[in-house]
Amino acid sequence: MTQTSHVPGRKRDASRDDALRQAALEVLAEVGYDRLTVDAVAARAGAGKATCYRRWAGKAELVVDAVSHMKARLEQPDTGSLRGDLLALTSHAHDADDSFRVDVQAGLVSGLVRDAQLREVFAEQFVAPRKAVFRTVFDHAIQRGEIPPAPDVELLSDIVPSMVFHQLILTGRPPDAAFILKVIDRIVLPLAAHPNQNQTRTPSS
Repeated sequence: MTQTSHVPGRKRDASRDDALRQAALEVLAEVGYDRLTVDAVAARAGAGKATCYRRWAGKAELVVDAVSHMKARLEQPDTGSLRGDLLALTSHAHDADDSFRVDVQAGLVSGLVRDAQLREVFAEQFVAPRKAVFRTVFDHAIQRGEIPPAPDVELLSDIVPSMVFHQLILTGRPPDAAFILKVIDRIVLPLAAHPNQNQTRTPSS
């Protein structure tokens, strides 16, 4: 019996992925998520629509992947202190003013407000991995005895990204390093160190 040799499929071209991601960012910045189409992205990259769908399940997955690659990847810091770890995690948030990045994020916001599928994919593939890094930072601080073991880690993990995003939307540019430092020193660290200080107290009878 003659044995048939297996012919491997064509190796995926990573440079093609980068071209499609860049095209997605450009279209997102120009027209926003609502008006972005996979056809438009493929045409911008000089590819066929089928090429996109072989790589991403749909429009939401393509856009979130493109934005994720545009953003700095969060590496797990280990500076030995909570403050040092938080500064390491947020060092990318005050990059030089970049109108293209601002336009990309503005285009993404419009979609997050209106599109449930985009919100779901964004939460799962973009937000969740980054929050996991923040949670680990607070867990390490608890293990070192820097903070008590009862802070609302989910809330604390949201503060810096939320403030950065708020500034970006209001001013059209990323916040500077001084703003990030103020948020960490005046809001995040005090709340982490004294998680119950703002709890409503019931008057004793």
